[in-house]
Amino acid sequence: MKIKWQPFLAAAGMAIAVSSGAAKANSFPSHTITMVVPWPPGGPSDMGARPLAAHMQKVLGRPVVIENQAGESGNVGSNMVANARPDGHTLLFTSSGPIVINPYLNATMPYDAQKDFTPISSLLQVPLVLVVNPSVPAHNLQELLTYIKGQNGNFHWASAGNGTTQHLAGELFRINGKLDMIHVPYRGTAPAIADLLRGRVTMMFDSTIAIVPHIRAGKVRPIAITSPERSKLLPNVPTFAEAGLPDVKISAWYGLFAPANTSTNVINKLNWTILDFMQTKEYKRIQDETGSGSVHDTPEDFAAFIKQEAIKWQNLTKTTGTKIN
Repeated sequence: MKIKWQPFLAAAGMAIAVSSGAAKANSFPSHTITMVVPWPPGGPSDMGARPLAAHMQKVLGRPVVIENQAGESGNVGSNMVANARPDGHTLLFTSSGPIVINPYLNATMPYDAQKDFTPISSLLQVPLVLVVNPSVPAHNLQELLTYIKGQNGNFHWASAGNGTTQHLAGELFRINGKLDMIHVPYRGTAPAIADLLRGRVTMMFDSTIAIVPHIRAGKVRPIAITSPERSKLLPNVPTFAEAGLPDVKISAWYGLFAPANTSTNVINKLNWTILDFMQTKEYKRIQDETGSGSVHDTPEDFAAFIKQEAIKWQNLTKTTGTKIN
């Protein structure tokens, strides 16, 4: 009897590959996992990354350390992960900016956002709130529009950095409100909020994750929220649609990525760990405290969502004419 060696060898090769992939997943992680956050410590990304890292460490049995690598609107830390070994031991926890916004704002990028990362899962999806320093004599959107126009181009507003969701939200607000304002980008949310509280800048958009505590403390005044419906966290704050600018609709999302070419088995193991975290009281507390909506919890769904987001932000940067270099 003749043996058909070619199909046999192909099948054997496939079996070996599957076995090898399973072995890699079973041996993963073999040492410390580094979760890179491309923003300064204390920002909204930390609020999702640190509890997740603690849970992953508990479940996977290896240390999971946070490494904040800020710079170039998240590009510095993201590029580190894009060039890391694709073995699952170096991960990126980021907001949407470095993945679906920066590529359309920069003439050149140090990495290919669509090709150099493998999506694992999103973790939070939250609306943004427009807030002002209490020194601003405006208590609603119409009063704020009138006040800004009366400043004759000498009104300063802050963002967490060029290319961030907060930045684009401000540009969308500027276009829809027909405003003349001066943008002051910071290297992250924390320093931007610090200067807002001091009155060095007078307005900014930020996620509910970062800004709600300051609203509750009376340190900033909320004007409107970018979600389609009012947030349970801020039931007295109107949506932009209610306030008169219905096209100002934006959300910020935060998710976990691995370098491209990380094995499917390792990605699935990491994804399972995140799904396990999503069943905890700690995660549900974070969702409640941040006003996070539903998230895309499989690698496939998250990847499809990212493609849609990329198209949206590309169109928005064109509409607003926003560029960094």
